[in-house]
Amino acid sequence: MKFEATTRSVQGSSASRRLRRAGRVPAIVYGGKGEAQSIELDHNEIFHALRKEPFHTSVLDMMLDGKKQTVLLRAVQWHSYKQLVLHVDFQRVNANEALTTRIPFHFINGDESPAVKQQGATISHVLNDIEITCLPKDLPQFIEVDLGNLQANEVVHLSDVKVPAGVEFLGIGEESPVLATATVIAESPDEDPPSAADVSAAEAEKSDKPAEDDAK
Repeated sequence: MKFEATTRSVQGSSASRRLRRAGRVPAIVYGGKGEAQSIELDHNEIFHALRKEPFHTSVLDMMLDGKKQTVLLRAVQWHSYKQLVLHVDFQRVNANEALTTRIPFHFINGDESPAVKQQGATISHVLNDIEITCLPKDLPQFIEVDLGNLQANEVVHLSDVKVPAGVEFLGIGEESPVLATATVIAESPDEDPPSAADVSAAEAEKSDKPAEDDAK
C-alpha cells in the first residue's frame, strides 16, 4: 500500500494545531539508518487508509517528497470523540532485517462447524492477535484460523494453527495459548411448579376480594 507524505519543517503544539485546521496530520518517521524526521500527511487520505486493516499489518510505501521509503505503521493518536487523526508514527523497514509487530487472527467457518450447526455450541474468540517476528517479505496481513471442524466443548490452541513460512510467534510460554473455544451453554432448569398449598392460598385470597361488579 502506498501513501503520500511531505517534510514538516515547523514543529510544536501551535504548529500542529495549524496543520490540523488546514486538513493535515503531523506525523513522524524513525528507525533504520536515518534520523527521526517530522512529516505531515493529508488527513482525508490517512483517515481512509487507517480504516483498512491491511494498512495496519502491511509493509507500506511512503512517498516522502516524491522519494519512496518502506515503513510500518507503529502508532496512531485519535481525537477522543471526533473522527480526527491527531498524530501518526511510522518506523522505517530494512528488507534484510527482521521486524516485530502484531498480526490479527481471522477466524473462518465457525458458523458452519458441527459445534454450532449440530450441537448448539457458542464459539468464543479468546485471542485476537499475536506478536510475531519475520523479514518484511514474509509479513502476513493476518493469520487464518479455520474452525470448520470444531466440535462442541473443543478448544483451538495456537499449536493447531499452521505457522506461515518465515514467521515466528513471540511471547509464548510452555503451554500453547488458547485461540477459541466452543461451549454448550446449559439451559437453566425450569422453575418448580407451584405446590397445591400455594394454589389454595392464591384462590382463597382471590375469593376474599369483593367483586368489582358488586361494588358498582
